[in-house]
Amino acid sequence: MTRFIGGKNRWQMLLLPECLDDHVTQDNPVRVIDAFIDERDLQALGLTRAQPAATGRPGDHPAILLKIYLYGYLH
Repeated sequence: MTRFIGGKNRWQMLLLPECLDDHVTQDNPVRVIDAFIDERDLQALGLTRAQPAATGRPGDHPAILLKIYLYGYLH
């Protein structure tokens, strides 16, 4: 069990027959950010909190926070 709060599955079918991934166009920069961050080793980049603590409430995963930060920086 991981100690981070994970993101939701974007390919999970909703109550409607649509998928959340269908609402994002193929040329949207969020796809590039998602692929770019997923390929990086966050601990090798110097993110010291990429390894979760053993106690306390789980925090948000650093990769998700970095994706949100980069997307916000672009906009």
